[in-house]
Amino acid sequence: MRLFYSRRAAPWLLLAPAIAFGVVFYAAPIVVSLYLSFTDWNPLGAPRWRGIGNYQYLLTADPLFWRSLLNTLVFAAGSTAIGIPAALALALAVTSSRGRAAWRAIFWLPAITNVVAVGYVWQYVLDPTYGIVNRALAALGVSGPDWLSEPATAMLSVACVMAWMTVGHNMLLFSAGIEAIDTAVLEAARSDGTSRSQMLRLIVLPMLRPTMLFVLITTLISGMGYFALILVMTEGGPDDSTMVTALYMYRMAFEALRMGRASAVAFILLGVTVLLSLLQFRLLGRDAEAGV
Repeated sequence: MRLFYSRRAAPWLLLAPAIAFGVVFYAAPIVVSLYLSFTDWNPLGAPRWRGIGNYQYLLTADPLFWRSLLNTLVFAAGSTAIGIPAALALALAVTSSRGRAAWRAIFWLPAITNVVAVGYVWQYVLDPTYGIVNRALAALGVSGPDWLSEPATAMLSVACVMAWMTVGHNMLLFSAGIEAIDTAVLEAARSDGTSRSQMLRLIVLPMLRPTMLFVLITTLISGMGYFALILVMTEGGPDDSTMVTALYMYRMAFEALRMGRASAVAFILLGVTVLLSLLQFRLLGRDAEAGV
């Protein structure tokens, strides 16, 4: 009997440190943040209960919150729309080339580079006077804009940099999906005289649907909650054109010291992200299952 109970207890004892870590650093902060979202709390004082006051203010009386939410959707959708096709194209090119490991390491570097360094480098690249981009345009006889100081181009610029940062990670995921395709299927298609474009359209892309769904959802979620790059490159400007919700929340918490309202922003953003993820599962999930 003791041996039976010891065998049952052993897995839980081994899992106890991980469970304790998850409770202390994940579950407990989420519960506390949810409570704070219903309070008015400045770190210098005690929380005061407000009920749904924070949510009501954000949804009905703060136009900057709605603008930041719209900017977040544009930033996440833009970086996803730019980055995923680029990652897929790179995966197709690298998987069929020599030196695959070296190419993958090179394209992976932006994903592991410090975001502050990335932001400052791209600030220089996009500088209207000394930047490489505008110099290249000037050589073609085109006058380039001030990429990060004009509302019309600032969001596009940071979305492109975000796509550049994530393309290597997504390329590895697509490469793994391509290499998981049964080679017998591809050989049979070649023996039937299928061209490379037909093979890509009729075999490879349909069988990549599960990978595509995973990459799409994780990239969109990452874009919805990201703000470090924007903080470095534009600080939310110009004229709040790149003020995303995560940056709005950061400023609400650590500059305005409105921790309760910032917590409410976090849960609204979480709700929007969950709804978008469920919508993607709804629209693409069946196609992904069909591609398995």
